[in-house]
Amino acid sequence: MPHHERESGTAPTLIQSVRRAVRLMDRLERRGGTGSAKQLAREAALPLPTAYHLLRTLVHEGLVRNDSGAYRLVSPLRRGPGSGAHEPALGIQAWVDTLSLELDAAVYFARYLDGEVRLDTVSRNPARPPVAEWADFRATAHAHAAGQSLLLQLEPEQRDEHLNRHRVTALTAHTVATRGEFDRRLATTPRRLPVLEHQEYALGTACAAVPITVGTAAAAVALSIPAAEGARLRGLADRLQERAERVLITQTFAVAAAGHEP
Repeated sequence: MPHHERESGTAPTLIQSVRRAVRLMDRLERRGGTGSAKQLAREAALPLPTAYHLLRTLVHEGLVRNDSGAYRLVSPLRRGPGSGAHEPALGIQAWVDTLSLELDAAVYFARYLDGEVRLDTVSRNPARPPVAEWADFRATAHAHAAGQSLLLQLEPEQRDEHLNRHRVTALTAHTVATRGEFDRRLATTPRRLPVLEHQEYALGTACAAVPITVGTAAAAVALSIPAAEGARLRGLADRLQERAERVLITQTFAVAAAGHEP
């Protein structure tokens, strides 16, 4: 199973914020689609300021409507009178395409399902082509940022089983070459922060990935740029993480609409 979050510090993590938003949406649905902030905070077991913050975000994203303090559920599958009855508010492809243009980088959405890394979606931006899959992404998770982010989210026994099947090998001169060295790197890498990778999977490419959760699956949003632009990578990773909470709250419900329980 994916690693379960633990409360730490004073600021909620990205994953905590999305899960709390999901709880608020669930409480609204159980109440017939309407409720006050105080009612929802109490029933979702959230501090009132946190509930207000998340409700404002949900209102901004068009998932909830605020009618003079009464919050009302708006179907995330409908955006205006011209939307189809089952049209997602924002599909994953549109999501990564938008992020690609905004960040001026290739963007990827990956999940860990059934014991394998799955690269679900890649941005369509001719100005920023994706990295060519010259070595199977599933077997080389240790070498690319998306895979490293996914492995960090797994329970130790699940990660160990994966790395026993897909052994750590050097793909470039920059790749961690041994299992022991890779284990030591993961042990000192915070699970919920962006992962940065410089030319470990492919020469000439630098990547970053941000961990997220969709349903019960570990997931990650990643980006890549030419290694010559590596000075941009840290700033891009921070911007990706900053934008992920606002976008992910909407996207979580779009994914749920496609058949994945949030």
